[in-house]
Amino acid sequence: MTLQAKETILVLDFGSQYSQLIARRVREAGAFSLLVAPNESLEKLRAHNPKGIILSGGPASVTDAGAPVCDARLFELGVPVLGICYGMQLGCQLLGSQVGKAPAREYGRTKLHVKVAKDLLQGISSPATVWMSHGDQVTGLSNDFEMLASTPTCPAAAVKHRTQKFWGVQFHPEVTHTPCGVDILRNFLQEACGCTGSWAMADFLDEEVARVRKQVGKDRVICGLSGGVDSAVAAALIARAVPGQMTCIFVDNGLLRKNERDLVESAFRHHFDVELKVVDARKEFLNDLAGIEDPQEKRRRIGHRFIDVFQRAAKEVRGGVKFLAQGTLYPDRIESGQSHAGTAASIKLHHNVGGLPEDLGFELVEPLKDLFKDEVRSLGEVLGLPSALVWRHPFPGPGLAVRIIGDVTEERLALLRECDFILLEEIHAANLYRTTSQVFAVLLPVRSVGVMGDGRTYDSVVGIRAVESSDFMTADFCRLPWEVLARVSSRIVNEVSGVNRVVYDISTKPPATIEWE
Repeated sequence: MTLQAKETILVLDFGSQYSQLIARRVREAGAFSLLVAPNESLEKLRAHNPKGIILSGGPASVTDAGAPVCDARLFELGVPVLGICYGMQLGCQLLGSQVGKAPAREYGRTKLHVKVAKDLLQGISSPATVWMSHGDQVTGLSNDFEMLASTPTCPAAAVKHRTQKFWGVQFHPEVTHTPCGVDILRNFLQEACGCTGSWAMADFLDEEVARVRKQVGKDRVICGLSGGVDSAVAAALIARAVPGQMTCIFVDNGLLRKNERDLVESAFRHHFDVELKVVDARKEFLNDLAGIEDPQEKRRRIGHRFIDVFQRAAKEVRGGVKFLAQGTLYPDRIESGQSHAGTAASIKLHHNVGGLPEDLGFELVEPLKDLFKDEVRSLGEVLGLPSALVWRHPFPGPGLAVRIIGDVTEERLALLRECDFILLEEIHAANLYRTTSQVFAVLLPVRSVGVMGDGRTYDSVVGIRAVESSDFMTADFCRLPWEVLARVSSRIVNEVSGVNRVVYDISTKPPATIEWE
């Protein structure tokens, strides 16, 4: 079964903050989804052999000069198309309707009055609560369209073309604020596109094993292990695809958590039937980071040094190495603006996506590049990895370097390691590790006045970050029990010399990112 044989839904991303959610909802419904640039050529769209296409929302107005558009011949593909918000307006405009400013901008929850409870709106109660976010709307609906639903301020809130396979909704079915949204998307996937909902992680594993086997052939692969779930799952998959052809390399970059090196060596030597090399490069990484405060520059330098160390280690691998395996995920590529060209903004530079030198010297193998984090964990379970590895919280490739805001020194690393160790120890003790998605400490570039004993202190401030998320594209801060936070704060201030204040980060993503740098 090839990638083309999947039930694939293409999501043309016009820049909506919800585009990734659309892709997630499609996968949750049992179809495979890919985000693609809105200006992708018709030939490239056809090459994916899609079962359907979704046009996302976006911040622009279709009436603006230079607004993003798709190929006007899109409907020649003959597959069902669903337009959401901006995508609906664009689709309607391409098919002869008029778009203009709405009489009243609509933002937030509103009531959808269903007029035609079939096709897209089959089984949807009326009125239904939906989430709106628009200033434009379809103001002149062509006679070629049928109006399916309306809201008090939007007469054409859901429409269907009478001859083309096009449906449009002005609201956002992908967000949780639209309770019936899952059913609407499922109606589109199953009723309009004919998807069976059969895409499963076991199928992905078989496909990816075959793809890696074909890509690698008889050559050798090196895989960088970080101790996290991404590299562990990538290594296990590649080991299954090309047994005996992979060497795993763990680089001690001096930016690891407390006891990380020992834990990684123990875990991988016992659970992987692969050659494992451990490289001590702590001095090299720390020398590269001396005096560097800019987070992007930190990532670039770490990426360059990482490859330099790998190139040296690869020369020692028997038989020579052609491929470098990485646990790059779909969110990594999306946030780096490399999942597709066009409207995607680069939020941060991921060391395993955009921080690599051009003279890489290896061909990349990225078996997880189309998966979200929760899907990687599911794949790990299918592969039979230990639960301790599968459910381990994410740890950034650049390590503690991006959890120390400002200059990275040996002293600041030692301080943060102790704080982070205490934090995770208390999270485990409170049985909260599996119910939180990511928990870590951040060393801030400020000092504050405090009192210890009878003396005045002027020491460091540590931030605590704890989030819950299903896909790490969006995240909410965890409402950790006050008593847990109190224990963490008390222990850090009393046990870690140099810290006199602990603060708790209650930001969501967006607008903040999960990591601070």
